[in-house]
Amino acid sequence: MDLHSLPAPRRRLLAAAFIAALLLGAFGLIADEMREGETAAFDQAVTRLFGGGGTDPWGPGWLQEAGRDVTALGSLTILALIASLAVAFLLLNGQRHAALFVALSVASGAALSSLFKLAIDRPRPDIETAVRVFTSSFPSGHATVSAVVYLTLGALLAHVTPDRRLAAFFLTTAIGLTVLIGLSRIYLGVHYPTDVVAGWALGTAWALLCWVAANIRGRVIG
Repeated sequence: MDLHSLPAPRRRLLAAAFIAALLLGAFGLIADEMREGETAAFDQAVTRLFGGGGTDPWGPGWLQEAGRDVTALGSLTILALIASLAVAFLLLNGQRHAALFVALSVASGAALSSLFKLAIDRPRPDIETAVRVFTSSFPSGHATVSAVVYLTLGALLAHVTPDRRLAAFFLTTAIGLTVLIGLSRIYLGVHYPTDVVAGWALGTAWALLCWVAANIRGRVIG
């Protein structure tokens, strides 16, 4: 089959599905290497770069507070609130398909993160922090679910705007927030770096797969 003969939207969907498959493969590889202890050196090296190993994050008090503020943007409470407001707006705007797409993407992404946490059950880094944690470490739920929420909403906003600069802004903002939230988890010492990288891979792959599935069934908007 000649890919160049396919319509541009179909080629984009194939590219998204291919990238999602690569990211899922990367997630599986990281999980396998982590279980075998092969990621310990990487985790330790990156953690040291972030000043890990002590009871407090590296840097002045204002930086530590900023880290906690940023990490809150990836908490389940904040993400659920953002997703709920987005769904409510879409419903009020008569975009039921888009509202259902956002709701199912976020709910299934959060469930997927929790299932992997339960299945892998990696202990948290053994340090005391000011941030309370209640679940196991791998993958990072903040990294996973923030990727699903922010990338899904960023893609949706980019999809409906005819201005390419605005579309790029929405996607760049979504990616930036996802990256900052993941880095804040390492900085605060509540996750190993591989937890966060795996969360990014899983969350991004899930957002892409949900987008592909929604577009295969028909237009997301409408």
